[in-house]
Amino acid sequence: MTVDSSPLSKRRRFLLFSSMESESAKARLALAKEKYGRDIRVFETSTASAIPANASNIEEAEDFYEFTPEDYYRILATKKEDKYLKTKKLRDAEEAARKSRITKAVIRIRFPDNHTLEITFHPSEIIQSLIDLLRKVLVDPQLPFYLYTTPPKKQITDMSQDFYSAGFVPGAVVYFACDALKGGDDISAPGPFLLEDIMSLLGLESISEQAESTQPTPKLVSTSLSVDSEPKPVDKKKIKPKWLKM
Repeated sequence: MTVDSSPLSKRRRFLLFSSMESESAKARLALAKEKYGRDIRVFETSTASAIPANASNIEEAEDFYEFTPEDYYRILATKKEDKYLKTKKLRDAEEAARKSRITKAVIRIRFPDNHTLEITFHPSEIIQSLIDLLRKVLVDPQLPFYLYTTPPKKQITDMSQDFYSAGFVPGAVVYFACDALKGGDDISAPGPFLLEDIMSLLGLESISEQAESTQPTPKLVSTSLSVDSEPKPVDKKKIKPKWLKM
């Protein structure tokens, strides 16, 4: 039995495998959405953007809080924009219009073990819905934790605030920290924090995207019809008039 090892055959086998892998990834993501009621993705956090476990003990340098010329001109530009005052009714109408155009809030939670959990919410939902979902996907649901944004580091405390009012639309990155990590600087980040079925989603989104990008694009065959610019004259038989006698 001979196996076709031509480049075209290899390409076809690769596309078939990629398609099957992509369908499997989509199915697992769909199962996670059905179980938790959300679009959930898991990524590896790059080392450059990862926040160390002892981030709560890190103090910013004094020059970090200095008022720079760039800050001054940015504030000045903002004041110029507010030169023409609008009525409260008009401002409320514009705000409602902006809010209606945003249909989702994509929240990424970065964990100390260099993993990022991405969850999609509706902008009108409150932050407590994020906390409730995290309790469902954590290995230890009773783990005392809190969320914060940075820079500068600010702990999220108002759980009744919706994502739109919190400024988390169309997306935001928040950081996960727990009281168990507080202490000395030599504490290493424990893990994993997320359940095994959640961690199994790691990288599935990229598999699906890569498979779609490798799909061959159909070639368009251009057909052109040749049309004469001027119609050809129709040959007519010469008919002699009856009155003409030869």
